Amino acid sequence: MSEQFYTKQLPNGLTLLGQRMEQVSSASMALLVPAGSAYDPPGTEGAAAVAAEWCVRGAGPYDTRQLNDALDALGCQHDENAQSEHISFSTAQLGRNLEKVLEILSEVIRHPHLDERGFLPARGLILQDLASLEDEPARKCNVLLRERFYPMPLGRCVYGKVESLASMQCDDVRRCVRRTFTPSQSILAVAGNIDWNAFCDAAERAFASWPSQTVEAPQPQPAEGGVLHVAKDSAQVHIALACPSVTLSDPRYYAARMAVTVLSGGGGSRLFTEVREKRGLVYHVSTRYHSLKDHAGLFTYAASVPAKARETLQVTVGELRRLSEGIEDSEMARARTQLKSALIMQGESTSARASSLASDWYHLGRLRSLKELSDAIDAVTVDDILAYLRDCPPRDFTFLFIGPEAPDVSGL
Repeated sequence: MSEQFYTKQLPNGLTLLGQRMEQVSSASMALLVPAGSAYDPPGTEGAAAVAAEWCVRGAGPYDTRQLNDALDALGCQHDENAQSEHISFSTAQLGRNLEKVLEILSEVIRHPHLDERGFLPARGLILQDLASLEDEPARKCNVLLRERFYPMPLGRCVYGKVESLASMQCDDVRRCVRRTFTPSQSILAVAGNIDWNAFCDAAERAFASWPSQTVEAPQPQPAEGGVLHVAKDSAQVHIALACPSVTLSDPRYYAARMAVTVLSGGGGSRLFTEVREKRGLVYHVSTRYHSLKDHAGLFTYAASVPAKARETLQVTVGELRRLSEGIEDSEMARARTQLKSALIMQGESTSARASSLASDWYHLGRLRSLKELSDAIDAVTVDDILAYLRDCPPRDFTFLFIGPEAPDVSGL
């Protein structure tokens, strides 16, 4: 059965997206508001993350406890988090409860209390998120690498800085919410057991009077790049590196994703085989693709004992570059199967589909069916991947190391 998509724009600019999924009882929503960490004013880094937490601490007729009780009574699982370019609000519930949850979501977006009683706990949780990076060096590597690889403020750590959080006041975050919470650049996607016309009517009732305003886009500054070593007395050296890739809207996107899967898709991938299985240099090594709207990269991570850190780095970079020498048919088949398996599992999740609809609209201005994605993966050839690697060779790396010493990057 072909997938059927729905789109509608309310007069205030809010974009509604929908997909009905047969044979499911649940429905999920994903709301993207243009209020991510890239919009945090200088000196208030972390405001978006605090706002995401603070908005659900009382809204409209509900105090914090009442709001949580109302969502729990509807069997709603919800999540709020700050990303680089958006604050994301997501919910999952039975389809019959969708409209009631939508009413509550509209109160959170349009009428958050943002009172002083909720501010300190919200800020405290973000401070804990920031502090927890010290216990998770792999995650800290990713955060610091993104800060140096992407142009600022797009690469900014969503949790901000200890200093900015410590000095942050209630009014700082309130101003951010008033400035960035607007329907004109927001996207509300729904997927699952839905009645599209009824959903649109409910969304209009909830959001039609939400006043629109223009949010000025962040002005990116050149990426810092280079090499950063964070000294840490640890048993391992954590190695992270990134190089430029094509964005999701680029025709070469699928070739890039196939290349990454050949490199890092499971136990038969090149990095796993060459770095771990043959040489025993690491327990974990991986490369992943990540894209913002206008910038993208391949992010690679490994961790090794200090005595083998240089060899680990050399072999890893060598495998990234060796991919351009050719790819076996068996590698292509395995990569296709893995990517398409992920698609099938995504297609069975209403939450994943709602998030994908919102992401597609933001990045592409249109919606992609699972069949389109599957056909595009099938269409990628070895020549396509090699052409992509000629256009975007693994070079101009940004390096990030956490550990007692940094390996030498000369010649890489």
